[in-house]
This record gives sequence, structure tokens and C-alpha cells, in this order.
Amino acid sequence: MTTDKRGYLGWSWFILWRVVLGSLLLLMILLFVLRFVPPPTTSFMLQSPYPVKQHWINIDELPMHVALAMVASEDQLFTKHFGVDFAAISNALEQADEGGSLRGASTITQQTAKNLLLWSGRSLVRKGLEAGLALSLEVIWGKKRILEVYLNIAEFGKGIYGVEAASQHYFAKSARYLSGNEAARLAVLLPSPRKRDPRQLTPYLSQRVTWVERQMRQLGPAYLTPILN
Repeated sequence: MTTDKRGYLGWSWFILWRVVLGSLLLLMILLFVLRFVPPPTTSFMLQSPYPVKQHWINIDELPMHVALAMVASEDQLFTKHFGVDFAAISNALEQADEGGSLRGASTITQQTAKNLLLWSGRSLVRKGLEAGLALSLEVIWGKKRILEVYLNIAEFGKGIYGVEAASQHYFAKSARYLSGNEAARLAVLLPSPRKRDPRQLTPYLSQRVTWVERQMRQLGPAYLTPILN
């Protein structure tokens, strides 16, 4: 290899690393800002084929059982892991190796990272980015902020994002006034919110609501207190 070619490759790598490091720095700055400012939009909202409805609500204004229902349904280890459930990911990868699709294993932190900054799909590349972003959110935001953003950006119907918009759409009232049963009904819309309606539950979803309510009772009303206070 000539000196000119080596110099060109060296310069190219230098530029590439500067671009990568600059992008990471900008991402960290964005995440730091979003620790205090409600996200004006998300990647999933921008990709939505439906008109977007979303109304931000602070987590301190919500009854504890609203957050508890989502945790009971989606990620009961939320208060214990550091953004990624490596055991669940390992099981999902094993199933994929055996011929199944790569699915599941996403914590609430990972779902927040995905909805906020990534795209839908089940590729290993996206899963890796999702895990890296989840770890960053745990460091920069902390549990309370992660849960607050999740409750405000998760999709609960065709173009309906966040528990406040969902509560107004389905129950004609603010999420401040949701009952425990209504919160569980919203929780079971995930992960197929565009195909489900909490007012018209199938037998399977009715059983799922009962299961979520049972998990809420087992976790207890004080389960989230350490991260919300």
C-alpha cells in the first residue's frame, strides 16, 4: 500500500471517528435536555400513518395504580434491573436460533428508548441500539423519568400516544381519574394497541385484565414508591 493510500485511509478513519463521537455527544446532550423537557415528538409518532393525539401529563398527577398497571403488565422487574433484562434477551436469542422470530425481552426502559428514537422491527441491529440507549437512559434519566416518559409516549391505539390521550379517547376523562380496572384495561392494549379496544375486550383480554389486576395486588400499592418519591 502506497503512502498516499495509507494517508487517505488514516484521514478517513479520523473523520469517521469524529463523526461518530460527535453524534454520540449530541445524543447525550439531547437525552440530558429530555430529562427535564417533555419530548415534542418521537420516532414512532413521526412514523405513524394516523393523526397523532397526545397530551403530556406529569407522573405526579397520576394515581399510583396507573403506573403500577403498566409495570405489572410489561416489566415487573422494572425497579430492579438497569435497563436491560439480559436473561430475557438470552432466552429470546435462543428461540431465534431455534427458528423462531426475535421477539419480546424488552424492558420498559428499552421500549421507551425504541419509541423515542428508533424504529419498529425485530432485527439484531435495532435490538443492540435499543439496549445501548436503555443503559444511557438509566444513567441520565433515572427510573422515575423513564416511567414518566413511557406513560406519555407509549401507543394505545391508532395514533393515540400516552395514557392521558388514551384515557380521554376511551373513557372520556383525564387519566387522573382512572380506576385500577381502567388502568389495567389500558395496559392490556400493549403490545397490539391498534387491534384492541379496552371497552370491547375479547375473552382473552378479559382474562389478561384479571391477571394484570392480580399482579398489581401482589406487587402492592407501595411497589413503585421508592422510585417515584
